[in-house]
Amino acid sequence: MAIRIYKPTTAGRRNASVNLHAEVTKKTPEKSLLRPLKRTGGRNNQGKVTVQGRGGGHKRRYRLIDFARAKDDIPAKVIGVEYDPNRTCHIALLEYEDGVRRYILAPRGVTDGDVVISSANVVDPNVGNCMPLKHIPTGLTVHNIEFEPGKKGSLCRSAGSGARLTNKEGRLATLVLPSGEIRQVSIECRATVGEVGNSDHQNIKLGKAGRNRWRGRKPKVRGVAKDHACHPLGGGEGRSKSGREPASASGTKSKGGRTRSRRKWTDNRILRRRKSKRYGQLKL
Repeated sequence: MAIRIYKPTTAGRRNASVNLHAEVTKKTPEKSLLRPLKRTGGRNNQGKVTVQGRGGGHKRRYRLIDFARAKDDIPAKVIGVEYDPNRTCHIALLEYEDGVRRYILAPRGVTDGDVVISSANVVDPNVGNCMPLKHIPTGLTVHNIEFEPGKKGSLCRSAGSGARLTNKEGRLATLVLPSGEIRQVSIECRATVGEVGNSDHQNIKLGKAGRNRWRGRKPKVRGVAKDHACHPLGGGEGRSKSGREPASASGTKSKGGRTRSRRKWTDNRILRRRKSKRYGQLKL
């Protein structure tokens, strides 16, 4: 495991651990694929705070990621695996045979010198190769899955995530997502073989509040400590839990409440809902 656990020399170090990023082989990013990243501090175009607890943090530059993998039938060599401050997983820099360089999400096991390819036709189902689900053998784990054909990968993009392709029937493919949800998508949707790397990310413990500030996360004030006008749980004489269910400042339930629209067109594609840790299977 590429996690370093510190000795408890101070209170901040006592519970802290860091990721050694053992998969990373390239330290400096590709300049042609960098873009400025403007920080909003949780404010909208009127300067009003619309997202609580945002602000500060280290300056970042955005890495352009090729989620579409639409450069077909041209082999690409992995130049290096890099750290990306904008996401939990690592990214891999590819150089195609025509000289074009692009970033992709780094799959687990892919390293320098490996060759990957994306195609609309059948290619070897090796880790890192991208093709439509209709050409991927059932039983394999895939990531960076498209919701609709041609609209870039949007499912299973975080560190260590991957969906299992269990069935293909007619024009639909069945996927078991990391949350436990079983969902169908079109077999024309593209996906990348393998699971996303940097699975040790979930084992990191920040250990002190300062590390959260580096990430742009401010301290959070409890709702019951606020005023009536600022939070549904606020106000009252003295301390009071008020007896109502936990909710956010906007009134959205915090534990198992409905956040999904009732009339989503993809509802009939969900065969089994994800499960909630608190209330069991959600019935949305």
